[in-house]
Amino acid sequence: MTDEGVVILPVHECWELLGSLALGRLVTYADGQPDIFPVNYVVQRRTVLFRTAGGTKLVSSAINNRVLFEADDHNVAEAWSVIVRGKARSLHTPEELEEAERAQVLPWTRPEKTHYVRIVPESVTGRRFQFGSPPGDV
Repeated sequence: MTDEGVVILPVHECWELLGSLALGRLVTYADGQPDIFPVNYVVQRRTVLFRTAGGTKLVSSAINNRVLFEADDHNVAEAWSVIVRGKARSLHTPEELEEAERAQVLPWTRPEKTHYVRIVPESVTGRRFQFGSPPGDV
């Protein structure tokens, strides 16, 4: 732990934490503009899988498939954040779609979200933050 109460998480713990949630944020960059979208997701084979309708998320990740995905959580004592940097890829083949269906990523909203997107990580980083007084304060 650093003096600031921050712990750098090992990759295996990052994946465990990602697997414990169902909501994260997809960050895309297209046409010179960043954008961020809340998405429900699952972790499957150390990738992030989500469903989407044909729209901005799908188009943005197709224009520039280099994306960020972030998820975080907290309680009264601490917080954590995990960032996945990687490439987003729409799934098309029958084998890919069958595997994605097994993950049971259920859409939270309507209209029906028929497109699957998988983020294949290039790097995964995470931090845990301890709440409380700065060191030395009494």
